[in-house]
Amino acid sequence: MKYNTIELKVPYEKAGLSGDGCNPVLVEYIAEQSQEIDRHMRPAVLIIPGGGYEWVSEREGEPIAFALLTKGVQCYVLKYSCIRKSFPLDLLEAATALAYIREHALENDINPHDIAVMGFSAGGHLAASLAVHWNKNFVKEPLGFTEEHKPDSLILAYPVISSTDTHQGSIDNLLAEDSYLPLGGLESTFGIGYLKKEDREELISLEKQVNADTPKSFIWHCADDGCVPVSNSLRFAAALNDHHIPFAMHIYQNGGHGLALGDEVTAKEESQINVDAAGWIKLVCDWIYRK
Repeated sequence: MKYNTIELKVPYEKAGLSGDGCNPVLVEYIAEQSQEIDRHMRPAVLIIPGGGYEWVSEREGEPIAFALLTKGVQCYVLKYSCIRKSFPLDLLEAATALAYIREHALENDINPHDIAVMGFSAGGHLAASLAVHWNKNFVKEPLGFTEEHKPDSLILAYPVISSTDTHQGSIDNLLAEDSYLPLGGLESTFGIGYLKKEDREELISLEKQVNADTPKSFIWHCADDGCVPVSNSLRFAAALNDHHIPFAMHIYQNGGHGLALGDEVTAKEESQINVDAAGWIKLVCDWIYRK
């Protein structure tokens, strides 16, 4: 296995943002080619752990990568900047990470047209933000991208989606700075150079941002989630359905929040072991290969 840590270079200033204190890192987990395995041009997944936009969960990073690697999926884990910087700073980091994966796809035995973004909890919000906003000027223009940062598919685990009826700490961190935030490229959308807080709230309510260019999706959640209500996933799925975007969805009756793999590998406490929900990793691997 090839393991590397890549420091991402993000032109924050071109979006009118300060990158002070930011140090996004992409960790690479690549299964190298074997003469005994005739499998090339593998799918890849950019994994974005949760943590309320305040920290990056280790339970939702490397263990997920190892589980996917055993199924032949090349993996990257994004350690994004959790320093109470307002939207879309972390989104620019996620876009830069996905573009890096696609740029280096062939050398890492990756199909450049089969790169998914996967997110857990607040990381699910960041993954879904990339899925719905990748084609927006305020993302493309500062980064100088066209489509190299576009995810081919989206995988969400108990995601934060809406700015209401959700994990309030994640939303507070996304709106941490002043009521007006300079964002390059938004003038054509909002007619102003500074984005009001209420406009940012609209942009981070991702069920309202699904569009025809949003990729096919896989979503799972637990119905009894007391941290991020299952309504977040239901709203996003409804929006996908309204826009005729293909999706698969699995709602487990019990399990709460933050299960990660849902087994002994990632359980911090016994309540995070759930035999039913732990089946999501097989379901998503099957979905990756047949979608």
